[in-house]
Formats: sequence, structure tokens, C-alpha cells
Amino acid sequence: MNDILDDIIAHKRLELQRLRAKKPSLREALLGSSTGIIAEFKRRSPSKGWIKEEGRAGEIPLVYQEAGATAVSILTDQEFFGGDDHFITEARTAGVSLPILYKNFVIDDFQVYEAALCGASALLLIAACLSIEECERLTQLAHSIGLEVLLEIHSTSELVYTELDVDCIGVNNRNLGTFHTDIQNSFQLASLLPEGRVLVSESGISNPAVIRDLRAVGYRGFLIGEAFMRAENPGQALKAFIKAVGQ
Repeated sequence: MNDILDDIIAHKRLELQRLRAKKPSLREALLGSSTGIIAEFKRRSPSKGWIKEEGRAGEIPLVYQEAGATAVSILTDQEFFGGDDHFITEARTAGVSLPILYKNFVIDDFQVYEAALCGASALLLIAACLSIEECERLTQLAHSIGLEVLLEIHSTSELVYTELDVDCIGVNNRNLGTFHTDIQNSFQLASLLPEGRVLVSESGISNPAVIRDLRAVGYRGFLIGEAFMRAENPGQALKAFIKAVGQ
């Protein structure tokens, strides 16, 4: 009985150490990058089905890092995206040292702790899924255990959420109801977002020239998934994209 108790205590101590471990900063990485590419490991889409069912979390995120990504986003939602929390652990074990975004529909405290335990640097909070009070509480919890928060909004009706003490503000160009994607959403909201915040444009980015245009209106991060995951070699696709951004 004592041996079992000792094992439980040792396990909990290890979890506590992992929660408190210093994590690479998504915010600082984006501020220090000339491209700001957040390359996403996304095996499946709820609207388009499997993108790369055979994709491995122990391989592709590391390839992204070697190709020059600023950060990595990993889908952990299983039902709609074929993801898993363990994918982040696999990426870290494989050698990914970049900031990793835990991308899921985070709605409770348990998921915040899971994000930290599996090795994420930041988590996504979606305004459309949370009240402003819930979003504030989850942000405070995330910060208390060393996680950063990328707040995602979709429209002007959610601008009030940007007053919260989040680390980055993302604008999703995909309508969650219709799945229609329009990159103009980022441009239209740019001037309405708080000055001095780290802005991220999400979804629908496939043209390197768009990155340059978005940077001109204040964006520092660009979350791109399908454009790389659909390629036969995601790393080569990312490397070519980054080269084109600089031209």
C-alpha cells in the first residue's frame, strides 16, 4: 500500500514540475520573427475530411521546425480534427523546441491543465465558444501555470474580448457556422484591434504575398495548416513558402 502511495506522490510531483516548467513564448517568438509563420499539424478538417490521415506528430512538426517555422500549432480535438493531446507530447519528444499552440475548443479548467502537461506553450481560447467571464477566468488560470493565450475572434461583435489580458489576438478568416473563408476579414478588423497587441491572422492563407500585405496592417503571426499539410512534403512546402515571403 505504501509503495502505491509513494508512486502516486512521485507522479503528482512530476506533473507539478511539468506544469511549472518554463515554456517557449509564442508572443516573443512572433515579435522576433521576420515571417511569423505558425505551421499547423492538422490531419483532418470538419468540412473537408481527412487531409493527411497518415501524418505523424513525431515527424511533421519537427520538419516544420527544421524548415524555419516560427511556431507550431497542433490540433488536439479528436472528434472534428482527428487530433489528440498526446500529439504535442510526441512532437516534444521528437525534438520540437519551438512554441507549440494547443488548438482545441477549450471550455474548462481541465483542458488548460492538460495543455500544460502535454508540453504546450500557449492555448487557443475562442470567443465564440465562451462568455467574456469564462474567457477571462481561463486566461488567468493559463497564466498562473505559465501558459500564454491566443484569443480568437471572428467579428466586430467580439471586439470586447480583446480588452482581456491575453498575449496574442487572432482573427479567424473562416466562419465557424458556414466554413466560408475570406482573408478580407483580417484586413477589415485590423484597424479596430487594440494597438500594441501581437496580432495573428488565421485560416485561408496560401499566398506569400498576402503575408506581406497583412504585416503592413499590423499582423505578426500567420497560422497556416492545410496549405502545408496537403503537400506531399510539408517541410519543403513550408520552406518554399518562407522563401517566397522574403522575395
